[in-house]
Amino acid sequence: MAHVALRARLSSTSFPSPNAVAELNAKVEERIKKECPGVRWIANYAVLGPYDYLDLFEAPDNEAATKVALIVRSFGPPKPTSGWRRPGSASPRWPVP
Repeated sequence: MAHVALRARLSSTSFPSPNAVAELNAKVEERIKKECPGVRWIANYAVLGPYDYLDLFEAPDNEAATKVALIVRSFGPPKPTSGWRRPGSASPRWPVP
């Protein structure tokens, strides 16, 4: 399985309260488990810079990785942009436990 990094930008109105982040993460993970049984979620990080979040997961193929990206994007407002890439080709690998 390939390791995938999904970067996402969200608008400031995406989270009306601090608890909304945890609630959103739980909903996203639940839906991915339900709709993408071959995907293994590794981690989700809030980051500084041009993107707001970095999601790390393993996917069996590009189709599964794309489906995860679409699910993640479906939880945000119409403004967010997301991108994903397989580590190794043009980016360094990150340590995975």
